[in-house]
Amino acid sequence: MTKSWVLAASMLAASPIYAAPVQQDQQSVQQEIEALKQKLAELEERLAQQEQAKEKMKERHQEMMSKKEYSENSKRSRRMQSEEVADSGVQARLAKLENKAEENENWPIKVHGAVRFQYEYNNYDRDNENRTGDLDFDIFRLNFDGEIGDVILSAEYRWFQYQDVVKHAWFGYNFTDKWQGQIGVVKVPFGNMPYNSHSYFFNSTFYIGLEDEHDNGIRFLYRGDDWDFDIAYHKSDEQGGVDGSATDRTARYNYDTVGIRLPGQGAYDTPGLPIGESNSYALRAARKFTFSDEENLEIGVSAQGNNFYSGSAAEGFTAAQEYENQNVGNRFAWGVHGNYNNGPWNVQLQYADYEYDLKVENRGVYMGAYAYYDAIPTEAKVYTGNVAYTLPVNIGPITSLTFYNDHSIITDKRGYQDDTWMNVLGVAVAAGGGFYTYIDYVKAKNQPFIGGNIATDGGEVNDRFNINFGYYF
Repeated sequence: MTKSWVLAASMLAASPIYAAPVQQDQQSVQQEIEALKQKLAELEERLAQQEQAKEKMKERHQEMMSKKEYSENSKRSRRMQSEEVADSGVQARLAKLENKAEENENWPIKVHGAVRFQYEYNNYDRDNENRTGDLDFDIFRLNFDGEIGDVILSAEYRWFQYQDVVKHAWFGYNFTDKWQGQIGVVKVPFGNMPYNSHSYFFNSTFYIGLEDEHDNGIRFLYRGDDWDFDIAYHKSDEQGGVDGSATDRTARYNYDTVGIRLPGQGAYDTPGLPIGESNSYALRAARKFTFSDEENLEIGVSAQGNNFYSGSAAEGFTAAQEYENQNVGNRFAWGVHGNYNNGPWNVQLQYADYEYDLKVENRGVYMGAYAYYDAIPTEAKVYTGNVAYTLPVNIGPITSLTFYNDHSIITDKRGYQDDTWMNVLGVAVAAGGGFYTYIDYVKAKNQPFIGGNIATDGGEVNDRFNINFGYYF
């Protein structure tokens, strides 16, 4: 018997109300005590379950967060109004447990995240090949999502071995049940959303800054039954642009344009002239068709553009000094997309076209992400086609298998002849309510992370087998 039960029983026994047989039968008192014990036990069990429960991580970030309704009357108040319990000590314990349980249920900001490890085997790194691959820590991340007083919060921070970064972080407000506003590091709307891919490696669109991109600005979303609209203005990239306070401009989650590749520079060099995105806009419209509960289609168009402002030229690039600290050009991109779902099947198609118009003689621009610089051409066309099939299963802890094939081609590159292409054949394994694993076989040419570079010619076809283990909590 716990101390709380001893205290409860002692107080009940000492009460003059219960001491007088003429006022209450002893058996009735015992029954009330047993009933209180049962209620207390149920509440303690419920609290233990709630404190141990873990919310599943949603890999695909929700485009709209619905408003939460908070109860005006606590369960403790309702119980106290409907019952009269003789012993105040037991009732106080019950009230405390109920109040704590209710706080756990209704705490407005949810904290969740993920831990991921990765096995990689490839044919373009001789050392990796000799070791029969490597198993490395990938990321630890924390997410904060919720709403306090009608103001929405969504943020994600990621720790890698070689960098730690903000993926997104914004405040929002639902003006109506269809219109939402966001401000902070917000998603740049473009093409198939939230992702133009199914695999761990995304598509080639990610590596040129046209998939899962986030920047500093403001975004308005409309989500209706038939139409989706996104209107966004971004003052700078997530690091504050060319003169932001970040000490490493490559330490970021998504790919941003951070420099101009001057004549004579290599594909992975530090930019001879650093630049930063500024005064960007992005527009997206999508028409949705619902044919049945399991079949639907989305067709849409997107456009975005921005200016580039320069910093100080690197040592040795005297010809670029006349272009320091000024507007040195702009970029425009547009695309059309289609996303079809029919039961377990999903098909994504997208075409995108981008072009940089720069005042400076160049061999392309540098993108910064994942702690290194990577060059891309200043003009190209991008075609992507993806298909996936989700199969529910019951194999031990495994609950579903999603088979997919994602394919992308970057062609018509300004200044380069050879195309970039990447094909990812894989399966995503969901297990145990929080375990999610990507198993990918990647074949590619001139593709970042697969032994190549987009702004190059003469690359080889490379292979990579990759398993990314993730536990989401």
